Amino acid sequence: MKKLKIENNSKSNDTITRTIRINGNTFDKITELAEKNNLSFNSVINQIIEYGLNNLED
Repeated sequence: MKKLKIENNSKSNDTITRTIRINGNTFDKITELAEKNNLSFNSVINQIIEYGLNNLED
């Protein structure tokens, strides 16, 4: 399986607001990734979710 690469993609206007709960360590890692790549937290979250959905085992 190829590794996730965080990219600086353009924003989508097709969004839905939803509240989720994540543990503190995960939050810190995602925040660090966002800052390191000069991206929003939401952009990183969406890329992680898309990667996971595209790489699910059948």
